[in-house]
Amino acid sequence: MKVGLDVGGTKTDAVAVDAAGTIVGRVRLATGWGADAVTATVIDAVRELGSQPGVDASAIRSVGVGIPGQIEPGTGRVVHAVNLGVDELDLVAATQPALGVPVGVENDVKAAALGAFALHGGSGSMAYLNLGTGIAAGIVSEGSLWRGARGTAGEVGHISVDPTGPLCRCGQHGCIEAFAGGGAIAERWGRAGALPIRDVFDAADAGDAEARELRAGLARGVAAAVRVLVLTADVDAVVFGGGITALGDRIMADVRAELAASAEASPFMRSLHLEQRVELLPAGSPAAALGAALVGAARDTEGAFAHG
Repeated sequence: MKVGLDVGGTKTDAVAVDAAGTIVGRVRLATGWGADAVTATVIDAVRELGSQPGVDASAIRSVGVGIPGQIEPGTGRVVHAVNLGVDELDLVAATQPALGVPVGVENDVKAAALGAFALHGGSGSMAYLNLGTGIAAGIVSEGSLWRGARGTAGEVGHISVDPTGPLCRCGQHGCIEAFAGGGAIAERWGRAGALPIRDVFDAADAGDAEARELRAGLARGVAAAVRVLVLTADVDAVVFGGGITALGDRIMADVRAELAASAEASPFMRSLHLEQRVELLPAGSPAAALGAALVGAARDTEGAFAHG
């Protein structure tokens, strides 16, 4: 049995997966703030899973953690996880002695890509496009992540698609994330609300000119990300996940319409049928936690996770 955790800024989603790949247990805990609290959250989540009916704690052979921030290659060290209050944390060293099994650590979007690939059928190639506060992707081919030379493969959010566009937090203008990132849209919308992206869509439906511009920009940004992923990696499918996808068909319809419209003048782009290659991860899907479980299992297969 393997365990996977998706450590988010506010909550941690943890699953236990049996040898057949079936999720047999799931818990959600509030994520603590700071390195020590994040460590405690991981340990507590695994222990709580182990106490669930149908989960045999003694059968847990590995733990995988998907977490925001950069993961130093070949280590379990997390750096710059600003949404968790973590500047630097060797998560393997902090948790493995207490858990007593190999622990693997992966960036949360890359872990989610592995999980989405498994949920998608586990064959061919796929890009997982995370539409959340920021925009990033993970590319998987035949079950393996494509990381690139420095681990930045899939960082499509900071590709500038309009040099005259809005300023991005990275310092460039007109990045995909500046158009389609939830944080950037909420900031430009500038009105209080629990769900600012939904508010933008509702206001656009009601005829608000600013909201219509923001909504169109979101579709434009996501469509640009799809084109980049298909034209560079020629993946079979681009699967959307992340908080913005709670809008469901409303966002899918916009993106498909943008992809179709932008291909009208190009027989080559039309031949790619991009609007047919985009899909939505089912709501509530534990893709990130499931992918983290696969990361942990890979560490177990390697024997033990070496760090230092």
